[in-house]
Amino acid sequence: MSDAEAVLADLRDEGDALDALVGGLAPARWAEPTPAAGWTIAHQIGHLAWTDRQALLSATDPAAFREAAERALASPGTFVDEGARREAQAPPEELLARWRAVRTELHEALATRTARDKMPWFATSMSTASMATGRLMETWAHGQDIADTLGVRREPTARLRHVARIGVRAREFAFAANGLAAPAEEFRVELRAPGGGTWTYGPEDAAQRVTGDALGFCLLVTQRAHRDDVDVRAEGADADRWLDIAQAFAGPPGTGRKPGGGARKGAR
Repeated sequence: MSDAEAVLADLRDEGDALDALVGGLAPARWAEPTPAAGWTIAHQIGHLAWTDRQALLSATDPAAFREAAERALASPGTFVDEGARREAQAPPEELLARWRAVRTELHEALATRTARDKMPWFATSMSTASMATGRLMETWAHGQDIADTLGVRREPTARLRHVARIGVRAREFAFAANGLAAPAEEFRVELRAPGGGTWTYGPEDAAQRVTGDALGFCLLVTQRAHRDDVDVRAEGADADRWLDIAQAFAGPPGTGRKPGGGARKGAR
C-alpha cells in the first residue's frame, strides 16, 4: 500500500469514527455550543462538509476552484465562518447526508490521483497525500470539539501519526504566523505512540527537544488543549516557545483553550 493509499484509508476511518459519534444524535443536540466560540455541533460538521467540498472541487476542477478561492480570500477573516454557517442552516439529517456524500466523493476523487499530483489550495498547492492528510487532521480536530461537547473520551489511534507529522512540519509556519523568525536548527521530537512505540522526528543529536505523549502533542498543535493540560515537555528556549504557538492548521494563529479545558476562540 502506498503512502497516499494508507492516508486515504485512515481518512476514511477517521470520518467513519466521527460519523458514529454524531449519526445517532437527536436533532436538538446539533445546536449545542462547542468549545469553538459561536460554533455548534452543526457548524463543526458544516465546516467539514464545506471544506471537503472545496477539496473535491480542487481535485476535479482546478480552474473552478481557483475562482472560488479568489472569492473566498477576498474575505480572509470571515470565509471559513461563512461556509460553516451556510451549511449549518440545513436540518441535521440533511447536513449529515451532505457530509457523508461529499467525503465519499472526495475519497473516490483522491484515489484516482498519484501521491504527488498537485492540486491548488488556498494561497498554496498540495499533493494528493498532503490533501488527504490535511483533511484527516481537520476531521480529527473538529471531531475533538464535538467529543468534548458530548463529554465523550475518544480512544487515540495510530491515525494520529498524520496529525503529529503535520504539527512538526508546520513549525516554521507557526513562528511566521506569529510574526517570529523560525529557529535555524531543527528540533528533536519524540512522542509516545498509542499502543506503544515512539514516533520520532528530527536529528537525534538536536540540542533542543520536545518529548511526551502523542495524543497530547496532537491536541496541542491543533489547539484543542492548553499546554499545561498535556504531557508534552520542551528542552531549550526555542522549543519551549514553539509549544506556546504551535499550530498544525493554516491561517492566522488561534487562541486555543484555557488551562483546564476552558473554551476560548478555538482554531478553525
